[in-house]
Amino acid sequence: MDPVTAVAGAVGAVGAVAAAPFVVGAAGFTSAGIAAGSWAAGMMSSAAVANGGGVAAGSLVAVLQSAGAAGLSGTASAAVAGVGATVGWLASFIG
Repeated sequence: MDPVTAVAGAVGAVGAVAAAPFVVGAAGFTSAGIAAGSWAAGMMSSAAVANGGGVAAGSLVAVLQSAGAAGLSGTASAAVAGVGATVGWLASFIG
């Protein structure tokens, strides 16, 4: 493997794991709940309307709120790292 590709993948993985809590929080999924007027509030409203008034357990809104409240689990961190590494690897081909 080309060293540039390896470094790009590693940087992407670490960067994604480091940025994920900030991105989730910025979207409105906070430890205190979903922030009023945020993108997360809009998602929750749409999900509740679609599900007859409640947000389904295991839905994207529920998973993101869980991550915002408690942080990413080990499995979620691994998934985010994998996506970040893939993006870093793909970015190594640009330029």
